[in-house]
Amino acid sequence: MEMESTGTSKGDWIFFEELEKTANYLGNQKKVLGFNPFCHSVELTETENVYKWHFRVTDPQNNPFDVIFYVEQTDELLVELPVHLEDHTPEQLTEEMILEHTVGRRIRWKHYPAPSKVEDPINYLFEGRASASLDLHRMEEKRTRVNFQLQVDVKFILYPAFRIIPEQIIKLMTNAGMSIIMQTATNRMFNAISKDFARIQHI
Repeated sequence: MEMESTGTSKGDWIFFEELEKTANYLGNQKKVLGFNPFCHSVELTETENVYKWHFRVTDPQNNPFDVIFYVEQTDELLVELPVHLEDHTPEQLTEEMILEHTVGRRIRWKHYPAPSKVEDPINYLFEGRASASLDLHRMEEKRTRVNFQLQVDVKFILYPAFRIIPEQIIKLMTNAGMSIIMQTATNRMFNAISKDFARIQHI
């Protein structure tokens, strides 16, 4: 029987580094996800800003469980205009004005349709859907606050031994377990990232 599980993870950190350097670092998916213990590989596809993630975990029977994600990355500036500029259209704002009033950056990862069939349950290969946001806000004293939120949806095959348990209970159990695993992986990922910065503070 096929089921779908949803896991989430999140965190709030202060990077003791300027906004631009922090944003450029966190915008590098291959580097950042390379610190995730379940990430097998990250590749840029032929489609601009679309990446293929290959995650690998082990199931209760010690089988390798592979999940493929296709993810599109977007990056936008967070701008807060003073009152006298609020009625300006984007075309009227100069690059200098935008840079002067930029207070942060938002990096988004969103699911992108797979270019071909991915799922092969017999060989423990599944397609997942991932969405995430990294909201970065400039702080005083060359610091950047980073808020991270991630959601992953994965379909999987339920082992016969578990089919005697009501589906709703199994779903609650798998969602909770998946979120715990993802949160642990996220914490480890940011802990590893901290080695490339003077300091990162978890808040």
